[in-house]
Formats: sequence, C-alpha cells, structure tokens
Amino acid sequence: MDQLCELPTRVPGEPGTAVVDASLKFLQPVSRQLVHRAAVAEVFITDALQVSEDRFLVGAQWPRDHALYYPDAQGMSDPLLLTETARQALVYLAHEYCRIPLGHRFVGSDTYFEITDHEALVVGGTPLHVTLDVQWSWVANRPPRRFGMQVDAVVSVAGRECARAGLSVYAVDENLYRRLRWRGTEEQGRDGAARVGRSAATRLPAADVGRLRAKDSVLGRTEAGEWQLLVDLHHAVLFDHPGDHIPLMVTLEGARQLGHHLVHRRQDTPAGAVLRAVRVDCPAFADLDEPVRLCTELQPPATASDVTKMCIRAVQREDTVATVTMEWLPHLLPAAPEEVAFSRDRVGSGAAV
Repeated sequence: MDQLCELPTRVPGEPGTAVVDASLKFLQPVSRQLVHRAAVAEVFITDALQVSEDRFLVGAQWPRDHALYYPDAQGMSDPLLLTETARQALVYLAHEYCRIPLGHRFVGSDTYFEITDHEALVVGGTPLHVTLDVQWSWVANRPPRRFGMQVDAVVSVAGRECARAGLSVYAVDENLYRRLRWRGTEEQGRDGAARVGRSAATRLPAADVGRLRAKDSVLGRTEAGEWQLLVDLHHAVLFDHPGDHIPLMVTLEGARQLGHHLVHRRQDTPAGAVLRAVRVDCPAFADLDEPVRLCTELQPPATASDVTKMCIRAVQREDTVATVTMEWLPHLLPAAPEEVAFSRDRVGSGAAV
C-alpha cells in the first residue's frame, strides 16, 4: 500500500473575518446559465458584490432539504454543498464580472473545503443564507482562448464563520477543449448514454453509503472486491446536463460514499461520523465508456475521539484521474476542531465543473 495521502497543515495566520452585508440579496437565484446548470432548482447563488478588484461577496441560499444534498440525522447541511456552492460562485463571477464568454468550457483541476464550525451549518426553520467572502486569483491565464482562475472563500452563515472552500479552474474555447479531449463533443453528447462503460459491480444499498434513495448510490463492488464508481447519465442532479466525461462532483460523491461506508463500518459511536475536510486533485479527464476503480488508503483513528484520514484514488485503465483526501470526525466531537489548510500549488487537467 502506498503511503497515506496526508492533508497539508494550515499555514499560520489570522482567520478570515465573517462578513454581513445588508445589500447582499437572497431573494431569488441568479440565471441558471450563469452557473452552468440546466435546472433552476439546482441554482444556489443569489447575488454577488464586488468589493475590490480581486475580492467579492457572494450570497447563496441552501435549501432545508434537497434530493441529493440533504441534512444528516443530526440536522447538519450536506458538506458537499460547500463544493457545489464554490463551483457556482466561481462560474458566476467568471461570466458576470470577469468577462469570460458563456461558450467557454470550464474544467476543474482541484477543489477543497474544510469545516471549522459544524453547528453553524445546522438547518433550522428557514433555508440557510450563506455568504462567501471570495478572493479571486488568475492562474496560468492566457486569454482569450484559455483563462486560468482560482477562488478561495471564507464561508459564513448569519455572520458566523464556519468553513473555507476553494476551487481552481481553467476555461477554454470550444476548439481548444476539443483538442484537450481529442474529439468533438458531437461524438458523444446525450447519446453518450449508449457508451457508458458497463460494470460488473453490484450497487451498494443506499443506507450503506449514507443516501436515502437507491438511485443516489454511485458505489459498486465487484466479485473480486474492487470498488467502482457507477455512472448514471439519467441522474437529474449528478448529471444536470449532458457532458462527454464524468464531472468532478460525481467523482467526489463516489469518494464521499465510499468514505462514509468505510468509516461507519469501523465507527463504534451510534452517531457515526461527519465529513470535516476534503481535497480533490484531478490530473486527467475520466471518460464515460471505461470503468473507474476507487482505491483506498485508510488511516484509522488511534482513539474513538480522533480523526479518521483516508485517501481515495479514482483510477481509469491504469491512470489516476482524481485523488480525494478526506478527514472524518466522530459526530460527538466539539464543533470547532483544529483547522486544516490545503496547498494550492498545482494546476492540471481535470473534470468539468
């Protein structure tokens, strides 16, 4: 077994300041095309304000319930909402403020989040109003055919700082995207359903992977004991619109489900465990027509109150298409454990965002 993929240590420094701005609105979602979503119900961004040349405040509303991203048994919002909201914030700012054309393809190379106050994310009697204090950076930027960008956000709810999240993306025009993918999108598109790689893996029951509906389980296991990512192009949330490869959020969902299954199988506390920190690195595209294996490296906690760390590699053919590092906490730990930081020193290929 390879050495466990460790989460980097936070760089010392003062934490970000939670921001409350009365002019930031939460009345309605922004246009769905500005966040690359087909369904209005999947749009979480409501507003944005430019504070300086490279700093923005972004408002989002998280639903009290959702078909896929619903609260856990203790009422805490699904942590993957942090990744999806950061993704939507980046895309919205890119189009609305940074003059990136709507026709460009967005490809993510890495993303992360860390939760510093779980209690702030507990769902109450109304939807959560979430504010992202976003720092925008241009990285490997070569307009007009390729734009490289990165966002790092301090996340707060009602002025209470509770998390950090970030994403690195490059946006390219259609011709450059086809060169990167080695084929045009017209070769796949919606008829890609016929080319989804058939898997001999048996889908795990939803309850075993922390989901409520059978169709939301994306984790399978073969007779040889291998874990596989199962792809369903008809899933209305994970495949909100047609594409020619497996999106980053689908790979992250598969890793999260495998992490949940392994941690809860080992966890002795009845409350289970909660996902605290995630980092995803995507060095390559994951195609639809080949199986994706999920290979795990697990570092069990020394005691019942310790963090469980794991690294999950998504492998297609013999290539690693994504690496997901995670930290899980026993659900009864204090809400604000020691923070973790993620280095942002690489930009590679990846998956559509």
